[in-house]
Amino acid sequence: MLALLGGLALPVQAQQQPAGPPAEATASAPQIIDGPPPPSAPAVINRDAEGRATLRAVRVDDLNIDGVLDEPVYQEVPPAAGFIMQEPQEGPPATEKTEVWVLFDDDNFYLVVRCWNSAPESEWVIRDMRRDSFNVTSGEYVGVLLDTFYDRRNGYNFGINPIGGRIDAQMTNERGFNMDWNPIWELRTGRFDGGWIIEAAFPFKSLRYRSGRDQIWGFNLMRNVQWKNERSFLNPMPAARGEGAVSQASLAAAIVGIEAPEDGLSFELKPYAIADLTTDRAGASPFSNALNGSAGIDVKYGITENLVADVTVNTDFAQVEADEQQVNLTRFSLFFPEKREFFLENQGVFTFGGAAANVFGGGGAGDTPVLFYSRRIGLNEVDGAAREVPIDAGARMTGRVGKFTVGMLNIQTGEEPTAGAVPTNFSVFRMKRDVLRRSSVGALYIRRSISTRGPGSNETYGVDGAFGFFDDLNINTYWARTATAGFDDDVSYRAQLDYDGDRYGVRAERLVVGTDFNPEVGFLRREDFEQALGQFRFSPRLPSSRVIRKLSWEARIDYITDRADVLETRQAQAGFGIEFENSDRFEVAYTRNYEFLDRPFRVSRDVRIPVGGYRFDDFQVSMNLGPQNPLAGRIAVQHGGFFGGDRTSIDLQRGRLDLTRQLSVEPGLSLNWIDLPEGSFTTELVTARTTFTVTPLMFVSALLQYNSALDSVAANVRMRWEYQPGSELFIVYNEQRDTLERRFPGLENRAFVVKINRLFRF
Repeated sequence: MLALLGGLALPVQAQQQPAGPPAEATASAPQIIDGPPPPSAPAVINRDAEGRATLRAVRVDDLNIDGVLDEPVYQEVPPAAGFIMQEPQEGPPATEKTEVWVLFDDDNFYLVVRCWNSAPESEWVIRDMRRDSFNVTSGEYVGVLLDTFYDRRNGYNFGINPIGGRIDAQMTNERGFNMDWNPIWELRTGRFDGGWIIEAAFPFKSLRYRSGRDQIWGFNLMRNVQWKNERSFLNPMPAARGEGAVSQASLAAAIVGIEAPEDGLSFELKPYAIADLTTDRAGASPFSNALNGSAGIDVKYGITENLVADVTVNTDFAQVEADEQQVNLTRFSLFFPEKREFFLENQGVFTFGGAAANVFGGGGAGDTPVLFYSRRIGLNEVDGAAREVPIDAGARMTGRVGKFTVGMLNIQTGEEPTAGAVPTNFSVFRMKRDVLRRSSVGALYIRRSISTRGPGSNETYGVDGAFGFFDDLNINTYWARTATAGFDDDVSYRAQLDYDGDRYGVRAERLVVGTDFNPEVGFLRREDFEQALGQFRFSPRLPSSRVIRKLSWEARIDYITDRADVLETRQAQAGFGIEFENSDRFEVAYTRNYEFLDRPFRVSRDVRIPVGGYRFDDFQVSMNLGPQNPLAGRIAVQHGGFFGGDRTSIDLQRGRLDLTRQLSVEPGLSLNWIDLPEGSFTTELVTARTTFTVTPLMFVSALLQYNSALDSVAANVRMRWEYQPGSELFIVYNEQRDTLERRFPGLENRAFVVKINRLFRF
């Protein structure tokens, strides 16, 4: 169950449980609608001259969620319609009709959508029904935004496709996303002669909103018709925002007339039990077929409408999925995203300085430090391997206090001699205040009671600001300091300007990380440096072409020195791209590199690159195949210099082959041929994830990985079944083998795990 890594990699991925709300509420100040006046009954929608909409929610006595529109309300209440195209042209009416009903009763908020489609179902692009799979939204689907506090910057996002696949996520400041928020809500999809239907019920207990019975919520709905590559919205959205426009709360419509219960506070208990049978032949004390069991509990309590507390006792993450391995040909640590459920809930509250630790599985991989990297809690690195450390208990509180967003986290870990871990306490405090239309300023404090450098503590603290102007201009800035007992303190700071328009893009950045800057509960890819970065993009559209949608030219310069002003990295890149009408994308890039090594760099087991300065160029060609293709994904070929020698590489990323709508294979490939004066070597990383989705709430997935750099082959097989809302059964098998053994690869470790939890909601 152990994975080798450069920056703390878990062997498993969390399947997240229902979590609290986005911690962005507002006080009960009078709400003013940013849009046209509310419609008068019986009308349910009113638009202004710009096409912006205000909707009226209608009360119902009861609604049967079955995907069939046979209740009287659908004949008595007219739907909201008139969607406006964003792609392939910005502004015209959508060519495929979409109708929306917004309803509610004493317990639920209902969203009903009727999607007309001129093509037969056999031509629709539908990829996946597994909950929270990215492929749910890679074809025909509807995206939803609910800004339940109507603060015009935060909210909930949902994605629904015709076969019942669903995605739910928290959105923070229109930029940060947490897809591991899994609330309880009911969904059914159906068909009619001419299209498909969505009926969804969101219990008010699953959402957070302003105090008071009468509500105004922000709302937008996006319709994606992949077979013709058309995207449209209820409220008009700029083409520059793409699919991400569904999260632009500042540009969303409004819903009036919702009457929400004022006693929406919830209390949840979620006990779990786990049993496992493990073998470890590669550890310091080998053992075979050890049988163990344990139990624990998670508690969630709504302190106020806007403040939620979570407590976890004897936390165990054995049900999570294996990390996808990476090939590291750099001298820096690799970044692996957090996958454990307790740390993922309300994660957006703790992001700092514009560096997110887990945004759709990415983020945090650049040079900007991630000051709170939760994978430093409960894991210790020993000889390049991640050793789990027991988490005895933890507590978190997130939400809104007056005009401030707050997040507090405290975790106590136990002793684990094999991991070199002693009992340690981790504390995090985050506070932000919203300013202007979609900007915020804040502060962060992190403390580790026992430093990795000695018996004293380690502290990190700083202030940051994220400022959004107009629709396309963002500024991120921060200042932070670390303090470690017995060592010098040092600082890091950043200033970034990013204009990301449809036709033009400009980025300028200055980043400094001090020589002794030491955030021990963070991720620091690179130490002791000053970076200056500039980037320019020109992306004209070709409205007269039926094949090409957009061209793109891009230039970038990245200049990095150490604090003594010695040049370490200079990278100049020029790129050209073509975006086709069918969503495929072709790209070429030419890069001139300079790298200075002040110490030898071991790039493989047998090859070490000596100290010196290296100039080399490389050229890359890539093709992004859209979801309408039998095989989707990104294929890239790169060739050029590499530290005084040559490098050729072939990569397949985000690959997907759909055998049926329930069975898919996701292949991955990374091949490198390196020829250096110090020696030649190859690296091979082959992955294949096979998923069979029984229902939207039950699936079986197998991840197989072969890595020549680690001489290992690994397997992770897991079944997840949400047997009732919020309650799950997991069955997991992990195995890792050494490929250098004769005959069949020799076993290093394996584990068979069964875990069950049960949600009790009061």
